[in-house]
Amino acid sequence: MFENIPKVQPGIVAVSRGCFPASLSERRRRAIVGAYGEGLYECPVIVEKELDGRRALEDVRAHGVNALIVFLGNFGPETPETLLADWFDGPIMYIAAAEGDGDLFDGRGDAYCGMLNCSYNLGLRGRRAYIPEYPIGTAAELAEKIRGFLPIAAAVLGLRGLKIIAFGPRPDDFLACNGPVKPLYDLGVAIEENSELDLLAAYKKHAGDNRIEGVAADMAAELGQNRYTGVMPRLAQYELTLLDWMEEHRGSRQFTAFANKCWPAFQTEFGFVPCYVNSRLTGRGIPVSCEVDIYGALSEYIGACVTGSPVTLLDINNSVPRSIYEKGIAGRYDARLEETFMGFHCGNTCSALLKDPKMSYQRIMKRDLEPDLAEPDITRGTIEGDLRAGDVTIYRLQGTADTKLRAYAAEGAVLDVPTESFGSIGVFAVPEMDRFYRHVLIAGRFPHHAAVAYGRCGEALFEIFKYLGVEDVGYNQPRAVPYRGENPFARRG
Repeated sequence: MFENIPKVQPGIVAVSRGCFPASLSERRRRAIVGAYGEGLYECPVIVEKELDGRRALEDVRAHGVNALIVFLGNFGPETPETLLADWFDGPIMYIAAAEGDGDLFDGRGDAYCGMLNCSYNLGLRGRRAYIPEYPIGTAAELAEKIRGFLPIAAAVLGLRGLKIIAFGPRPDDFLACNGPVKPLYDLGVAIEENSELDLLAAYKKHAGDNRIEGVAADMAAELGQNRYTGVMPRLAQYELTLLDWMEEHRGSRQFTAFANKCWPAFQTEFGFVPCYVNSRLTGRGIPVSCEVDIYGALSEYIGACVTGSPVTLLDINNSVPRSIYEKGIAGRYDARLEETFMGFHCGNTCSALLKDPKMSYQRIMKRDLEPDLAEPDITRGTIEGDLRAGDVTIYRLQGTADTKLRAYAAEGAVLDVPTESFGSIGVFAVPEMDRFYRHVLIAGRFPHHAAVAYGRCGEALFEIFKYLGVEDVGYNQPRAVPYRGENPFARRG
């Protein structure tokens, strides 16, 4: 469990409409808690009237609940149950009981009907809440839906306590990762933007820090055999600089992510590339995005909250050569050539996500900064290797030029296919990637950086984006479902 993401403590409150027996909601609430097991706080207060809602909230707050489940054990009282969304300062979920645990005379709860009025009243109050795709269920089914709420709650709580620390400015030719920060303030995210000179000054102050040797030794243990040991003290000094800056500048916020400039002056002034340090911090749940990509750092942080595991940020970089497709993919994987691509970055991915990680140098920058050196110097500091195979979700939350939020998510896989290239890189396959690329990524004007989380996280990410009020959420639609603006006369292979 990362220390840099919130610990979710869920609690359940049952509501009851006055003309229904409160015992029905109470009995059904207890059944959910029994099906869920440890970790779900059961509020003893049945909410029938407004003051019951106040008492229930006092109780859950006293027990550390930061994610609330409102359970309609029967039809439910529309005003008190939706006032809970007004009063509770945290993510909130609404679910309702299915029938079947008693007779359909005195034991019928009508929560199926009550959920409609609950949703209507939430709309009247202008309150967002998480309501599952099908919010009605038995005790066991609702317990499972509550478990599905936890990563959503973690992301919402995390963003409310997050500060993104940026060191810039962005390179002139890199406006692709630019985006207005106002939507971040709307989400409750704090932003601290600093100069690259601030970072350099802080780095120089850490020269001779007595902790450098220990951090360098930890790096050496992670890397194993390493031909570029000479750069390790510089990287260790930089890692300590970032961690100290985080602690000194966290302020009132609990959680932190970085969006840092990494070229072109970084190498000449710091004497290395920061990719490996970025990978190490991201592996500890402290995302460090490249190229001052603030929305990339935000996206990575959401993925860390959802999975509790390392994520990465990659360029949606290049097409897969037909030679590699024919050699490693055709006949082995159910993917057309156009459904594949390579995700790449210079060397920023946590070693836990790479098959054979090794320290290397930034080849692209070496061509420009030290082309005549046989051995690299200031371009050392990447972590390279092919990404390990497995299911992944590529996604991004982005602020648009008109200060709106837009997002996408697509599930796919990293294939067990050699990339025959350099950097932190993998061969990806996403169903209908060619259409998704054209009608979501290009048409939606998304930048080339995609956050990558291992596992199938699309369902949780989609719900998080909705909870945050994102109205435009793209995904890789099936072939039978046309995108808006997709040419219906175009031939599809």
